[in-house]
Amino acid sequence: MALFFISNPCFAIKIGLLVGTEDVPFGTSVKGTIIDANTNHSIFETEAMKGYELKPYNNVMAIKINGKFYKINSDNIVIKPVSAGYVSTKNKWYRGTLMIQNKGGKLTVINNLGIEEYLKGVVPAEMPSSWELEAHKAQAVAARSYAVANLGKRASLGFDLKDTPEDQAYGGASAETTRTNKAVEDTKGIVLTYDMKVITAYYSASAGGQSVTASDVWGGNLPYLRSVPSFDDDVKKNGHGVGMSQHGANNLAKQGYNAYQILQYFYKDITFARLNPEYCNW
Repeated sequence: MALFFISNPCFAIKIGLLVGTEDVPFGTSVKGTIIDANTNHSIFETEAMKGYELKPYNNVMAIKINGKFYKINSDNIVIKPVSAGYVSTKNKWYRGTLMIQNKGGKLTVINNLGIEEYLKGVVPAEMPSSWELEAHKAQAVAARSYAVANLGKRASLGFDLKDTPEDQAYGGASAETTRTNKAVEDTKGIVLTYDMKVITAYYSASAGGQSVTASDVWGGNLPYLRSVPSFDDDVKKNGHGVGMSQHGANNLAKQGYNAYQILQYFYKDITFARLNPEYCNW
């Protein structure tokens, strides 16, 4: 496998967890702090493993502590652990920080974290953790490529991607497994490129025996997405059928294909690249 470096710097990615909500339960696994993002000043400290609640209050917010609400004079806050730990909301744990914003009297909740941390919550949400490691590695590279190629896709909402299959399913740290984390770590920084650009590496659960081109589904031609036998005849079609079949990837892995052979099969004329480590804390 030949690799070349591309000059995309390492970056944080912003994942939308909640939009237009009036109630945000949250907490931190260790001692945490709430920062006013407008002034960068700390305004409250959270206790480890204690539940809190936020609600919109006029154009700012109110926090519920021990059964009582207190006004927070900010419409934009960041919640982060003060040491190695996690933040929680939606009954899940997440790496990174939570950004909460009052937009028109409703709250938007965003998970801000590094892309490799993000992928650890994507791979097990998109593919069963019991599947083959090489399939998980192929999934990690495809998901990383999709994320890099679609940074800013949801900019009008204040983040990059949703945490649903509309973009990529993302279960946070609560979804992580040792096996799928290894797939992310083994492929760290690797993306798929075509014509020197990171591709939107579409994938779906199964194509029902034959993948389809992007033009068949959405119109417009993406030359790296061609119709090929999808090696998933054992399951019915589930999803758009464009790009990599996840069931097909697992079946190929069972036959001895490695992740890079799987990816080269489903994405044509692509080149593997690695995000430039000069910009990364790896």
